[in-house]
Amino acid sequence: MHKVENLKIWKKAIELAKSIYLLAADLPSEEKYGLVSQIKRCSVSIPSNIAEGAGRNSQKEFKHFLSIANGSAYELQTQLILLIELNLIKKEKVKPVIDVCVEIQKMNYSFQKTL
Repeated sequence: MHKVENLKIWKKAIELAKSIYLLAADLPSEEKYGLVSQIKRCSVSIPSNIAEGAGRNSQKEFKHFLSIANGSAYELQTQLILLIELNLIKKEKVKPVIDVCVEIQKMNYSFQKTL
């Protein structure tokens, strides 16, 4: 088992989720139950699955939950791009968040290789 609070990837994912909640406040209210809800769920799913995997009894289970977290990171990245494509938010505002998302994807892949 890994102590989740010590994992850099988990800390980075927590920061990403916080960024998404701040970003969501700038999105149109009519998207509250659409993309806003979806990006929030995805962003929370990433650190949550990392934490769940860290609390499991085997490296195999941990890798499985890291894989789920990675899927959520790719899903979130896609939704952020869609926000830009739909002109719901400026690219300059979303680009740094997408960059963190991609960084987490890379960290996740590397971390899985070490397990």
